[in-house]
Amino acid sequence: MIGVAVLGATGSIGLSTLDVLARHPERFRVVALTAHRDVDRLEAQCLEHRPELAVLADPDAAVALARRLRGRLPGTQVLGGPEGLVVAAELPAASYVMAAIVGAAGLLPALAAVRAGKRILLANKEALVVAGQLFMDAVAHHGAQVLPIDSEHNAVFQCLPAGFGQGLERVGVARILLTASGGPFRDTPLAELSRVTPEQACAHPNWSMGRKISVDSATMMNKGLELIEACWLFGTQPERVRVVLHPQSVIHSLVQYVDGSLLAQLGNPDMRTPIAHALGWPGRLTSGVAELDLFQVARLDFRPPDLQRFPCLGLAAAAIQAGGDVPAILNAANEVAVAAFLERRIRFTDIARVVEATLSALPGAPVEGLDMLLESDARARAVAQRQVHSGGLERIRGAALGAP
Repeated sequence: MIGVAVLGATGSIGLSTLDVLARHPERFRVVALTAHRDVDRLEAQCLEHRPELAVLADPDAAVALARRLRGRLPGTQVLGGPEGLVVAAELPAASYVMAAIVGAAGLLPALAAVRAGKRILLANKEALVVAGQLFMDAVAHHGAQVLPIDSEHNAVFQCLPAGFGQGLERVGVARILLTASGGPFRDTPLAELSRVTPEQACAHPNWSMGRKISVDSATMMNKGLELIEACWLFGTQPERVRVVLHPQSVIHSLVQYVDGSLLAQLGNPDMRTPIAHALGWPGRLTSGVAELDLFQVARLDFRPPDLQRFPCLGLAAAAIQAGGDVPAILNAANEVAVAAFLERRIRFTDIARVVEATLSALPGAPVEGLDMLLESDARARAVAQRQVHSGGLERIRGAALGAP
């Protein structure tokens, strides 16, 4: 029995992970579950899976969960706060760790799992965006195993030869092609984007995702973060990673070789496929995902992304080129801007403006360690908050935000 810790168990990736694990009770055992503050859902998951450890990052929510489970699950310990997330990531009973905490909050638990030498199923792209070099150096030093869960990176992983760790050029890879659906606004007239509501931005045409990731997909910041992640995961330069709009979301990514071959991984848009792949690798597991019907798909379309429509993608590409702590600044500013948009405090089109203004205000610096990156993250959040609240954004009020 392989013990699995699911960090971010109540989110969309966590729910899909538990679904796949439940299909293989003879092989996997859930030993730890974590969430931010969703007491009701984590309580239900604990009663179903009976883990050794349950953690809520919100200390008050953890107290509530402990009270509810008292006497019902004597074998389950309940912890609260960010420190509890690290304990879950390091839990000796967990050989595999699903790192699915959204945002920069997932960095420290993911690093803890790496330092404990686990197999990390990495769904938290921000860990590599914020601390790519530090993260990958820790993977090599501690003998951890990182398998990508983002559908695009998992697809690339499946299309690469087993020895790609020696360098993509040495195994004949010319470039990586990351596909993107373009989200719900790929054909929306540009003049209408300023009136987009949070509900519209979260209504992805192909994927079922959490609100923050859905907004990132709508701005294509998600693809920009994935570009940065791909550079670190596969040890390549940004000029060797190309983003391609593919509205059907059937081809999840491609790898182009120097001999002219182009290998692609196809499947229905369901995160249980990459999750099952990473859980079973190097073998294969059933995932519960329906087989892809090519006759029903009928056609596959491709086109280049429009950076005027998706300025966040260009900002992310520039950030990885700049290096140092600039990607961390980009990510922090984006998290602040997306939260403000979801709270109807800024327009959809102001997300990119807040990020760009924050990048302009903070020139970036070489990375000197994890503490320095965390300080850069904090500074960027403060600057981005000032941008949100500044007089220059006062015009973004009322009906333009889709307020009820």
